[in-house]
Amino acid sequence: MCDLVARTGRLQQRYEDGSRLVAGCIPFRYLNSESGKVVHVLMISSSSGPGLLFPKGGWENDETVREAAVREAVEEAGVRGILMDFLGDYEFKSKTHQDECSPEGLCKAAMYALYVKEELETWPEQKTRTRTWLTIEEAVENCRHAWMKNALVEGFCKWHKEKMSKGEEIAGYD
Repeated sequence: MCDLVARTGRLQQRYEDGSRLVAGCIPFRYLNSESGKVVHVLMISSSSGPGLLFPKGGWENDETVREAAVREAVEEAGVRGILMDFLGDYEFKSKTHQDECSPEGLCKAAMYALYVKEELETWPEQKTRTRTWLTIEEAVENCRHAWMKNALVEGFCKWHKEKMSKGEEIAGYD
């Protein structure tokens, strides 16, 4: 039984210029291979169809965007870790979340890198989602949405490459 409960509803939802504000993250870790440490990202199944996603959801009025990204990682993917750098804002159109504040379903997602330190045994959405660790290449192939693929390739991969080229340590990297 999971003690955590996922937030639901739109009462506390933030909007800006007709777009629903969303926060999410690209959870990652390192695995050893013959060629050294390899980055793997965590993706989750969609509750509304095929393909894999990164955790994301509505940014609410009582939290910062960073708190919302961390909350979504716990609720949807059942992971905790160190929220690192902002990867960028990504705009998309939701087919399922049109409402009076965003009748066209426009959304703007603030995406972050999340270095995973813990995978929870139970989490709020575990009955409707499965989690899968993938290489970057596998994630690109299996990503359901073009905007998430862009966040992975243009956001996360460029960010990670820059960190590594500067010799910067990833938090908790062993």
